[in-house]
Amino acid sequence: MTLKQRIQAFVKLGDYLLSSDFENSPFLFSVANRNPWYSKENVLKQAKAIGQNLTEEKLTLWLQGFPDHENDKVVGLVLAGNLPLVGFHDILSVLITGFKAEIKTSSEDAGITKAVLDILVSIEPDFSNRFQLVERLENYDLIIATGSNNSSRYFEHYFGKKPHIIRKNRNSVAVITGRETKEQLNQLGNDIFDYFGLGCRSVSKIFIPEDYDIARLYESLESFSPIKDHFKYNNNYDFNKSIYLINRNEHFDNGFLLIKEDEAMASPLAVIHYERYKELKEVESFIQNHLEEIQCVTAETDLKVDAAVFPFGASQHPALDDYADGVDTLAFLKANQ
Repeated sequence: MTLKQRIQAFVKLGDYLLSSDFENSPFLFSVANRNPWYSKENVLKQAKAIGQNLTEEKLTLWLQGFPDHENDKVVGLVLAGNLPLVGFHDILSVLITGFKAEIKTSSEDAGITKAVLDILVSIEPDFSNRFQLVERLENYDLIIATGSNNSSRYFEHYFGKKPHIIRKNRNSVAVITGRETKEQLNQLGNDIFDYFGLGCRSVSKIFIPEDYDIARLYESLESFSPIKDHFKYNNNYDFNKSIYLINRNEHFDNGFLLIKEDEAMASPLAVIHYERYKELKEVESFIQNHLEEIQCVTAETDLKVDAAVFPFGASQHPALDDYADGVDTLAFLKANQ
């Protein structure tokens, strides 16, 4: 296949992910049974985010300057499973640039990666011999692996001798200045609650001015209250609330989200940490000192930081060149052709 053929195939896949055929696919009704975190709403949300990136214009611009040929090098992919299709960008990067792939999906995947790849093969059958779904990586030339801080040590041990990208835990933070409108704060709710807050792009900590009234934030987030109807999310909310009450930890509670003052960046599910600041430069300094732990920042103000900064509501909609951990996947592949 030529690069143009590969682009066209992924454009058609994008059209399918945005179509009513995908939305009404019988497969989607079984996904949530296999993994309750993969609600139909969240699968469709992810499919939309992916599909909107798979246009001819965006793909062509993203791949500008990449050599137009296939090669027989195999990229081993170890995918996370915290969100539906969370590893799709890695699959796209490898296949569209002409590499082969050995793909190890997460045990939480619920078969959704295979289902989407089956659609890709039905669109362009030549992809059938360009990837394999495997239980164990064996024949690979490069590695892209995503996991926890613990699993990254395992990855370094087993994969470190080959060219690699190995990703660890990261979290995302939001910065509130007090000048935001209610609508903007409501958009921040998407950064917090989309995918139940399970993603590395999900906001786990917010920085607020020292005199900020948290009631303003709660009022703006009220429309997200139906999240408490999801039993797994609500179980986490109830558990963390009980711990805070037993330990007499000071916190705020609106019935579906706990907000606790804490210096830690990572927060438990259904909990957001907050930290107060006097001047914005304090927050900028914190972000600069923790770049290796931050996936992205959301804010409605200009920040002098080297992290990726998104407006409220946009953290879960990265562009093709918004690379995880700030590592350029295409540059890595191009350097190892």
